[in-house]
Amino acid sequence: MPRRLAAPVKIGITGLPGSGKTQTLLRIIQLLEQEGIKVGGMVTEPIEDHHRRSGFQITNWLTKEHEVFAHESLKSRVRSGRYGVNLSALEGLGVRSLAEARESADVIVIDEVGKMEVESEPFTHSVVDTLDADKSIVMTLHKKSRNPLLQDIRRRDELRLLEVTPVNKNLLAFKIVKLLTGRAH
Repeated sequence: MPRRLAAPVKIGITGLPGSGKTQTLLRIIQLLEQEGIKVGGMVTEPIEDHHRRSGFQITNWLTKEHEVFAHESLKSRVRSGRYGVNLSALEGLGVRSLAEARESADVIVIDEVGKMEVESEPFTHSVVDTLDADKSIVMTLHKKSRNPLLQDIRRRDELRLLEVTPVNKNLLAFKIVKLLTGRAH
């Protein structure tokens, strides 16, 4: 029997690039799944070639389906730094993973609402629909972006923003799981 969750909690994890936002999110997912809590949504993971980051893929956490979302070798009119961005991966798999999570997950994860993701209107709408859902959400947010979607998200009253730092990196996952489950471990 899966353990019960507290009333829906919406948490935004911020931090500078490389601070460990995605690692913290993956640790939270692991801790929740160990308790039988069903996690769904979208996770962005780096693609490494010879120990060098060459792009990112997005994964639908419920189905484990994944697609290249940004890559150095990708030809695209949308660029982020040295990466070409594949918006169709976001508007297909990304949007679908959030819709499926709203339907059947206990906790929804969205990683990372940053510069690249917000180029897409369908994805932006999907994020807003997800935030409006009556479910617990953990999302990672680009810390410095001035993007209107990110500013709207940060202004939401129900969102608790927590920052990953080198000092709290290991404890933050446990703290967030405690907020989601409403009890001490």
